[in-house]
Amino acid sequence: MDTSQIRLVIHGGAGAIKRHKLTAEREQAYTQALTASLAAGYAVLAAGGSSIDAVMAAIVVMEDSPVFNAGKGSVFSHAGHNEMDASIMEGATRMAGAVAGIRTIRNPIRAAHAVMTKSAHVLLIGEGAETFASEQGIEIVDASYFHTQSRWNQLQKAMAEERVLLDHDADSDTPADEDGKYGTVGAVALDCHGNLAAGTSTGGLTNKRFGRVGDSPIIGAGTYADNRSVAVSATGTGEMFIRAVAAFNTAAQVRLQHKPIAEAADNTLAEIAAIGGDGGLIVLNTQGDYAMRFNTSGMYRGMIGHDGIAHIGIFTGDETPVSLP
Repeated sequence: MDTSQIRLVIHGGAGAIKRHKLTAEREQAYTQALTASLAAGYAVLAAGGSSIDAVMAAIVVMEDSPVFNAGKGSVFSHAGHNEMDASIMEGATRMAGAVAGIRTIRNPIRAAHAVMTKSAHVLLIGEGAETFASEQGIEIVDASYFHTQSRWNQLQKAMAEERVLLDHDADSDTPADEDGKYGTVGAVALDCHGNLAAGTSTGGLTNKRFGRVGDSPIIGAGTYADNRSVAVSATGTGEMFIRAVAAFNTAAQVRLQHKPIAEAADNTLAEIAAIGGDGGLIVLNTQGDYAMRFNTSGMYRGMIGHDGIAHIGIFTGDETPVSLP
């Protein structure tokens, strides 16, 4: 077993994250959650586990944390529901699974994995996805599990302002358009067998209507993995990421045009910016090279390699080493 190349890269959302509005307490909460996510995924990889299992372990931690817009911390729709989406893909065979518009599955990424491994399908939605997940033994919870007061307050604000908020707002007194963040979570991993995997999970948009679904559960838009190129997870303005086929676009540049991964990610983000969107991408190849790129003021992100040293970042600049719990 050769663990010298293992690597895990994660994100917890990108957006207009402002230093003067991010309190020390809240920054610590994000850092702790990101570090715990890296520790969970790294434990899988260091033990010789698969990249798929590492991605799932890392994302489950973030879904269970209320600070991210996924799982427990998901935002509310216009109708007052939490409607979640997730997808996962592995790079060796390009098998993939996804769920959308679900309301009672505690960990949407587990449901996406079940779709990939236990069904002949790629994407299941709504009640059908929940029935399938229940039959597969995935934990089902009462919808009240996802109710957090801060998210409910955001919905009331968004409805009062007749806006669709682009994500969690650290300062509830801030106008919606001044502090938009995309708290979607994601992970990409490389295991000791040289296989890549990617996963993404989200609660979508505050005040979304009509069963809206963004890029997170769309293979090729929010998530993509191919051992011939890269694994990618995206966060940002979902409609534009779908229109740019962001994750596949990045992978295709690497595989077909032999672009360096950071350049490929930047090219994709530039395309998204040109049609009015923004956000970030995490990218990883089979050599363990990675990129965490964003065209916003910040992106919650982290990385850990074979040396077991975790690195966390929020704003532009280098990531900071942190101790695992």
